Amino acid sequence: MATNEVKVLGSWPSPFAMRPRIALNLKSLTYEYIEEKLWEGKSELLLQSNPVYKKIPVLIHGDNKPICESLIIVQYIDEAWSSGTSILPSDPCERAVARFWAAYLDDKWFPAVKSIGVAKGEEAKKAAIAQVEEGLALMEEAYDKCSKGKGYFGGDEVGYLDIAFGSFLGWLRVTEKFNAMKLLDEGKTPGLVKWADRFCSHAAVKDVMPDTDKLAEFGKFVIAKIRAAGAAAEMH
Repeated sequence: MATNEVKVLGSWPSPFAMRPRIALNLKSLTYEYIEEKLWEGKSELLLQSNPVYKKIPVLIHGDNKPICESLIIVQYIDEAWSSGTSILPSDPCERAVARFWAAYLDDKWFPAVKSIGVAKGEEAKKAAIAQVEEGLALMEEAYDKCSKGKGYFGGDEVGYLDIAFGSFLGWLRVTEKFNAMKLLDEGKTPGLVKWADRFCSHAAVKDVMPDTDKLAEFGKFVIAKIRAAGAAAEMH
C-alpha cells in the first residue's frame, strides 16, 4: 500500500491523535502522518476534512470521505483492514463492554485528569484527584475482568480499550509529575501498573507515545494559556 493512500492528521501532544496511529501500527499498515500545529492555527486540509468539529485526528483513506473522531477511526481501521490483528473483541457483549469503558474514559475520567491542572484552590484539586483515583479503581476492576488473566484489556494483544485508555498515560504521568504524586499506584492498582508498562513498551505504541518531559513542557504552556484566559474573563 502506497503511503499516500492512508493519511492521519494529528498533533503530537494529543492522546486522541495517538489512537489511530496505534491501530494502524497494530495492523502493520503504512501511512503518512501529517502534524497539525494547532497552537499556530488550523490547516486548510484539517478544516476541509473535518468541517463539523474542526478537530484532529482525521483519517483520510484513498478517495473515501475523511473519517473523524478517534474511537470511530479505530473502529473503521479494524473493519476496513479486517485481516491480521483484531482490535475490537469478536464477542458482541465484550465489544459493548469495551465501548462502554472507552466512553467513560473520554466523558468522565480524562476531563477529571485535566481539571487537576487547572483547579482553583486545594478543595477543587482534591475533588478532581479523588475522581481520578475512583476511576482508576474502576479500571483496575475492568482490567481484571476484560483481560481474563492475560496481558491486555484485549487479552493476548493490545485491543480497543487498551488504545482508548493507554493513549492517556502520557498525560497521567505529566499530572503525577506536576503534583509530585502517584496516581497509578502499585498498592492500589497493581494490575494497571504492570499493564501500563507493557502497553508503553509495545512495538505499536512506543514510537508514538510522547516523552513525559516534552509533554510536561507543553502542559505548562497549555495551563498558562488557560489561566490567562480565565483571568482575562474575570476582568470583564
